[in-house]
Amino acid sequence: MTAPLHEARPPGAGRSLPDTQQGMRRRNLARVLHAVSAEGSLSRAAVASRIGLTRAAVSTLVDELIRWGLLEELGPERPGRVGRPGSALAVSGRGPAGIGAEIGVGHLAVCAVDLRGEVRARAVRHGANRGRAAEPVIEELTELIRRVVAEAERAQLWPAGLAVAVPGLVARDGRTVVRAPNLDWHDTDLGALLPGDWPLTVDNEANFGALAELWLGAGTPGDFLHVSAEIGIGAAVVVDGRLLRGTRGFAGELGHVPVRPDGPACPCGGRGCLEQYAGEDAVLRAAGLEPREDLVGLLAERAEAGDEGVRAALRDAGTALGIALTGAVNLLDPETVVLGGALAGLSPWLLPSLDAELASRTAGPVCPVAVSALGPQGPLLGAAHSVVRAVLDDPAMVAERS
Repeated sequence: MTAPLHEARPPGAGRSLPDTQQGMRRRNLARVLHAVSAEGSLSRAAVASRIGLTRAAVSTLVDELIRWGLLEELGPERPGRVGRPGSALAVSGRGPAGIGAEIGVGHLAVCAVDLRGEVRARAVRHGANRGRAAEPVIEELTELIRRVVAEAERAQLWPAGLAVAVPGLVARDGRTVVRAPNLDWHDTDLGALLPGDWPLTVDNEANFGALAELWLGAGTPGDFLHVSAEIGIGAAVVVDGRLLRGTRGFAGELGHVPVRPDGPACPCGGRGCLEQYAGEDAVLRAAGLEPREDLVGLLAERAEAGDEGVRAALRDAGTALGIALTGAVNLLDPETVVLGGALAGLSPWLLPSLDAELASRTAGPVCPVAVSALGPQGPLLGAAHSVVRAVLDDPAMVAERS
């Protein structure tokens, strides 16, 4: 059976619009908003040319989007040209914003992104969350959310939705963490704990990282396997520009692929999982280092300085990662593997052994491995941008909420 494909979006976003006059109008509003968003600024005539509607129809749609605060007029598009210049349109820097949040094993983070894709507010708290109950962690996250929302509101932005990235399996209801082994959370309904009456979605951090790579990464193809790591290692598969989720929504648990079946026990209940060899904790143990706040910085600093113990630990981590990725590459045949999260910052020392494993074990041509420019910011940005894209995909939802 073919696994379902879905994009991560807040509830109600991206819903199928009926083939009625009202449904057509909503789709055309989205086409106009997407056209202006993609170009930065366009005149009404240029929008009409791009989406194939009459200037009169586009002008009516633009007027609605301006009234809702989603578009703004910048003035004449080309001053001094012959004839009457068109008025340039741009996506508004005020109005709805996407609020993204991330619950990591060692940090909490929140940001607000406007419809132009610019981060307008951010808050971070570093500290261990492993083994803590969900309630106090969410209380701290809630305080960060309130700070970010307050800062966004001072910039004349309001929350269009909240999306939360978590290091675990999330139910299809988009709010319940079924299992997060590195947090020791089970069947935790974050929707009952989080603030606000705006739309909410909760998703795996690797999924949001992959969506960020798809939307924000330079030249990322429509088919790729995205791998990200902190304490744990997650992956997400993007096919034809959409996430491959699996029957229950749990696809992508690369960190719990066994690379040595008789290896050490893993919090998931298995043995010899990839996380036990290539996760941050595992690499620190192998290198004989004590943890600190900036673990990736510590490892990179020591590796750059020629610390052979650290370099050996990273080589072994790259080998384990290559073994696990070989199975995924042989099964899925992606165009590219993208390393994100903490792995991006350690790629100079991981890639040689990882590439060697892929070269020796892959059945077909070797799959290229790229390094994400987003790094550990990917999941947080992907969460916030998922809300922004929901507004771009159905701008009429703004009018319905006002």
